[in-house]
Amino acid sequence: MNNSYRLRSSLTALVLSAVAAHSSLAAGDTEFQAGARLTVLSSQPHLVSAGDMLLAVDIPQGMLPGDIQVSLNGEDISGLFKSDKSTRRLVGLVPDLRDGKNLLEAQSGSTGFDEKLIVTNHPVTGPLVSGPHISPFVCQTQVFKLPDGSTLGEPLDRDCAIAPRVDYVYLAQGADTFTPLADRTVLPADVATVTTTSGQTMPFVVRLETRTINRGIYQAAVLHDPTSEAQPSPFNAPKGWNKRLIALHGFGCVSGWFRQGNAQGGDIFDVTRLGEGYALFTNTLNHPTNSCNPVLAGETTMMGKEHFIETMGVPDFTVSTGSSGGAYTSLQIADAFPGLFDGVMIGSTFPDALSIALAGLDAHLLSNYYLKGNSGNFTEAQMVAVSGYKNARAWYDMAMQSGRADPVPGRADPIPPSPILKSYRPAVWHEGVPEALRYDPHSNPDGARPTVFDAARNIYGIDEATGFAKSPFDNVGVQYGLQALNVSTIRPRQFIDLNAHIGGFDHDANPQPGRTEAEEVVLARAYRSGISLSGGGGLAEIPVFDLSHLYDEDQLYHYQWFHFAARERMKNLNGHSDNHVMWRGGGAVTEMAQMGGTPSEEFKALKKTTEEQSWDTFIDWVASYRADKSADARLAKVLRNKPAAAQDGCFTWSTMPTFIAEPQTFSRKPDSACNRQWPSWSFVRKEAGGPLDANTLKCQLKPLSRTDYKVSFTGAEWQQLEQVFPGGVCDWSKPGVGQQPVVPWLSHGPGAME
Repeated sequence: MNNSYRLRSSLTALVLSAVAAHSSLAAGDTEFQAGARLTVLSSQPHLVSAGDMLLAVDIPQGMLPGDIQVSLNGEDISGLFKSDKSTRRLVGLVPDLRDGKNLLEAQSGSTGFDEKLIVTNHPVTGPLVSGPHISPFVCQTQVFKLPDGSTLGEPLDRDCAIAPRVDYVYLAQGADTFTPLADRTVLPADVATVTTTSGQTMPFVVRLETRTINRGIYQAAVLHDPTSEAQPSPFNAPKGWNKRLIALHGFGCVSGWFRQGNAQGGDIFDVTRLGEGYALFTNTLNHPTNSCNPVLAGETTMMGKEHFIETMGVPDFTVSTGSSGGAYTSLQIADAFPGLFDGVMIGSTFPDALSIALAGLDAHLLSNYYLKGNSGNFTEAQMVAVSGYKNARAWYDMAMQSGRADPVPGRADPIPPSPILKSYRPAVWHEGVPEALRYDPHSNPDGARPTVFDAARNIYGIDEATGFAKSPFDNVGVQYGLQALNVSTIRPRQFIDLNAHIGGFDHDANPQPGRTEAEEVVLARAYRSGISLSGGGGLAEIPVFDLSHLYDEDQLYHYQWFHFAARERMKNLNGHSDNHVMWRGGGAVTEMAQMGGTPSEEFKALKKTTEEQSWDTFIDWVASYRADKSADARLAKVLRNKPAAAQDGCFTWSTMPTFIAEPQTFSRKPDSACNRQWPSWSFVRKEAGGPLDANTLKCQLKPLSRTDYKVSFTGAEWQQLEQVFPGGVCDWSKPGVGQQPVVPWLSHGPGAME
């Protein structure tokens, strides 16, 4: 076991104790609330929003429901509560909370029973924990489409509000898409019927609620027949709801800044899941293409789940799903906000958006060096070896991802165009953001900056000298090409020349001769907030099911190493990854329709097979451990109730794919059946000696030592190397500078816990 692992593992107790402390406060999770007399079922007490909450009062033994009087800020609200005999609780939907602190009190004069709870209410517009509202913020209600093709219309105020509305759609017999329900009093003659997982047979009619929450457009969908059922409430859930809730997260990241969003990223009208009885909810700010800020996404999810509970009731469990950008959003929210999700199912995985940007910046430094001079006379094979990627195109496509950290419009770059990604694209904006708001270092230096850092400026912090968000990118002491040197793929003089001229980036992503150095406070904020995925927060105790979906090591940057990096972070902090399952196998991305191609039947069959089998296994796992009412810790329940099918493996590439059950490992060697079919290549920082988890944002330094190299340097070469690294080189055996566990439910203002 190396020193890095020991030091990181020493943080495990701290992480798990913090997770346990916050699990008892998570929305809808009352598992750890034994003995509590007043419990907010819809949110944490200090993070209530929109002026209402679902409150439970536990009835002490020997007392009757009528013995208890409940008050809000001194006014009697006992009439709002209903008795639940099965749990010996009074439950009430409490409205009219004032902004700020509110006093809830339950008492019985005849017995001396008196319990108090302070709750803090925040506006529905937010913010709660994400820090001050990002500005500018462009409303897009006027282009957001409803099921009938109409839009939400112009916003009602500067916070992009709309009047809440409910629409209904139905599925006709033999159809695969929904039709708007014209008359809510009569069912259409051709409406299909469906039987849910809980055995309820229903007409396939779906209720869709749309409103604004946290300045984003919230939607929730569930089976509900308005012709025969009353409107839903926490005391009267829809008959067709199976009491399971799915949080949808979108994809992408580029252009995800300074706007509300013109569309959702997930399919709120998922015919399969709705037909099974699941409820689904999402928000435009849970679509990274609209908003690439995971802390804001977590806050938005918290508020959305809170509203859902206040509308429908407490779910038996909540899971999150997403692919690509939706995968890392699911992971980051689950980790930084323990208790919101009881499991995550993800595909095309990255640990976080930051990992993509940082890997892109490293790859771009190489392309700048090679394609603008190549003073070391590297061959293409040597260039690729230093990059770690499978080929030059894979490395180039990774380098293109530095565009999400580049705010300068129109920048020309020598990276060869990609058949899929086309040319290098900095400063990507959605057309809905007016030109006048956009940053340009020459014509509009005070404009909004289109980068992953500026989209989360509250987390990274702001440089007082420039007014821009600070960046955690750092390459001081990084020995680019170290692995290639040690296996003699490159020569010592090439290694020295590369590291002498690799340089770094300034605040505008302009190449600079010197290395880039990040401030420790910025790094600490990235780690503590979970914007750099930790893996040791909420992910330490829930099922995580990871699918490939996109497999193409030749291009498009959805590379397998990102999957393994996410798992490695969990393993490093928790000492294991037993609650993480990885299934690999998928089609080449060039076959996928969204990339401009037509999916083959073979691809469709494989994708359908992996998705159906994985969902069934995943949901069986979550349902089983949530049904375990023992007093054991959550992780013990998760591992005890893990289905036999929930084991690592891969699918063969064929029209009739076969599942191969075996541990999934990071390797491009033919050392297993799965690695022969789905080999994984590396990345720039790992080829510089860095860890697979890619989470050492800034390395600690150590003095140069000849014994660290498997090649010999001449005296002159060693002197040159000392000049290149005057402060020393990376010591990858130690944690990164400022590296620390995620702080669960960390607030960047104003909803700090007192």
